[in-house]
Amino acid sequence: MTHTIFKNICAFMFGGLFSIGLLLSGLSNPEKVIGFLDFFGQWDPSLAFVMLGAIMVVIFPMQMAIRKPITVFKQSIELPTKQQIDRKLIIGAVLFGIGWGISGICPAPSFTLIGLGYGEGLYFIVAMGIGVWVYGKIFGAS
Repeated sequence: MTHTIFKNICAFMFGGLFSIGLLLSGLSNPEKVIGFLDFFGQWDPSLAFVMLGAIMVVIFPMQMAIRKPITVFKQSIELPTKQQIDRKLIIGAVLFGIGWGISGICPAPSFTLIGLGYGEGLYFIVAMGIGVWVYGKIFGAS
């Protein structure tokens, strides 16, 4: 029981740290994200540094997870095994990009927006949930 409580406390703390990072970096600010995606207007490249920093932070733990897919709590990590690029992946990436470009909101920052009291996050999450549900109905759970 105490092991589960410790895992939940860790998850809460790291989730909170992630949310703070989203806030400080500007990734939860739709205007900042749209400015980053506006290559032909008033382009704001600052989020590129945030993304590069995120890649640098995750590259070593990801390599460790590939070699030994187990968490610090001795639970297995199920990594994707599919390596080919198919039609579903391309369509999903395009739809994700269109949604991100139109709204300036990515899934994780949408929850941060709700915590800050912005209704846009809730609209986004509802639309995202409907999209996931429609996908499940059309293609079945995979």
